[in-house]
Amino acid sequence: MRPGHDDGRECYLGDRADRVVIDRVMVMHRRDFMSLLGSLACALPTDSRAQKSDGVRRVGVIMPLAAADPQGRERDAAFRKALAERGWIEGRNVRFDFRWTGGDPELLRKYASELVALAPDAIMAGGGPVVGALQRTTRTVPIVFTMAIDPVARGYVASLSRPGGNITGFVNIEYEFSAKWLELLTEIAPNVKRAAILRGPGTIGLSQYAAIESQAASLHVEVSPIEIQEHDELARAIEKFAKEPDGGLVVTASTAATLQHGLIIGLAARYRLPAVYPNRFHVISGGLVSYGPIFLDQYRQAADYIDRILKGAKPADLPVQAPTRYEIVLNLGTAKALGLEVPTIVLARAEVVID
Repeated sequence: MRPGHDDGRECYLGDRADRVVIDRVMVMHRRDFMSLLGSLACALPTDSRAQKSDGVRRVGVIMPLAAADPQGRERDAAFRKALAERGWIEGRNVRFDFRWTGGDPELLRKYASELVALAPDAIMAGGGPVVGALQRTTRTVPIVFTMAIDPVARGYVASLSRPGGNITGFVNIEYEFSAKWLELLTEIAPNVKRAAILRGPGTIGLSQYAAIESQAASLHVEVSPIEIQEHDELARAIEKFAKEPDGGLVVTASTAATLQHGLIIGLAARYRLPAVYPNRFHVISGGLVSYGPIFLDQYRQAADYIDRILKGAKPADLPVQAPTRYEIVLNLGTAKALGLEVPTIVLARAEVVID
């Protein structure tokens, strides 16, 4: 071949004794490949590249409570501790991105988008409403929820045993359980003949109310619903209910009841209404009695599911689980203020008694 001739693959340079062969096709391919790698690196988010290089996994957490809420902090601590027990140490091999919405729907939508944009390995959703906002934002990022009610009816999962998508978790209660609140109210306050059922908006509140209503006749109690709304409207509704004698309250499980717990407890005390709540924090805050799941268990269990996902499991294969432990928490100081003598049978069943 003549010096300087190029057939597209090899060429000979000059008349040197030592022939230099250059594979121009391979040079072109290498240059194109390196250029492509550089373009991809620039296109990737900085955090994604850092995650791959330092081995730190990213977990998003979004809570429906305010950052300063004591119960939110308690749940946060239980979740982190359970993950640490499984070897996930913050600052070493896991990073948390927390968002606290304080019950604000606009913040919820904003923070759901923010967390998904961070490309986390998994997200823990602290409550049913949070799941809906996340689901509208992503169908790929693994999500583990706590304290959701009827996730099948709400479209979060295909079934409890086989969720089928990117979402799984732990349900709050089953609707039938709601009737136990009215039963407990009549045990601790036998004079109650009328009960206002405080329920959250939407189908969940309606379903819990229906379960309670189905048992009301057998307990000889007249029930009526009060939807938990804004501060002034809720206060007026309870004030109106309290004008008639022999009344009591049943507070059903909902985000609205959680966010308005201080107001509800205060109104029950003001109008001397015995009340049953779904969560122990209501009683710690001054409420009379609660009966419900041990919610911190769900945050510990959520940590277990997050651990499995970080190790390769898929949410679609992790069944949605119902609570396995329930507790009665009783505040004797509140009972005394209401002039109630707590029956021995209720005291015996109470796991926690506050003096």
